[in-house]
Amino acid sequence: MSDRYAVIGNPIAHSKSPLIHAEFARQTGQCLEYGRILGDPNDFAGDARRFFAEGGRGLNVTVPFKEQAWALADERSPRAELAGAVNTLIRLDDGRLRGDNTDGVGLVRDLGDNHGFRFQGARVLLLGAGGAARGVLLPLLETGPERLLIANRTVSKAIELAALGAAFPSATPGAGGTVEGRGLKALEGESFDLIVNATSAGLSDAVPAIPEDCLSDGGWIYDMLYGDAPTAFQRWGRTHGAARALDGLGMLVEQAAEAFWLWRGARPETLPVIKLLRG
Repeated sequence: MSDRYAVIGNPIAHSKSPLIHAEFARQTGQCLEYGRILGDPNDFAGDARRFFAEGGRGLNVTVPFKEQAWALADERSPRAELAGAVNTLIRLDDGRLRGDNTDGVGLVRDLGDNHGFRFQGARVLLLGAGGAARGVLLPLLETGPERLLIANRTVSKAIELAALGAAFPSATPGAGGTVEGRGLKALEGESFDLIVNATSAGLSDAVPAIPEDCLSDGGWIYDMLYGDAPTAFQRWGRTHGAARALDGLGMLVEQAAEAFWLWRGARPETLPVIKLLRG
């Protein structure tokens, strides 16, 4: 009997995770089944516990259940602890559940390994201070940027998240590096080598209200959203001279690969899967 894994969310029919993990399993010769679970908004814990009680080995968790998965986990990785959200649940040998968050490492690997961005000493702007931004904060800090500025429409949330990141033991910006929070209106006169959009503005085909000149010459932009067509933030980047304007499809595959490695101890090749999904 194959080991069972699944992704749980609501909605969930659109999820690419079954295709991604089927490709990973084929590559690595792993014998497993991977399905979708439409989670009950009022009983995520019941759905998750039922899956594991019936022999499930691991769950990917997507909206709107990541915070509930954090609460359900018996133990959590440092990056999940800081994120306040879990997107990967692992059943341990003693039956307890370990929660992890692979979003940030997915972002860093897509930018660094797949596209060649150099984080060390870079000036990075992270737009947003919600769950998506929290999920990538620690891995971004661990790359050693010279500066990481978190900007959000609600200033207090940006400041709070920056303080949380700065206080974390493994959050080590580059030599002399800093992490700070500001409002979107306080970005005038600033310039960044990388701008990461972790807001939901693109869902309404909008972009955050940032200065027209805040992207440095040769700077990159990265939208954590993705779609069949360029996102609104990608279009903004292209019209503002971005050297690279990337979407989050690679991040999706890379975070899945990290979850696969946590479950199976095998690290799949991601580029063929990204190419497959690009169609």
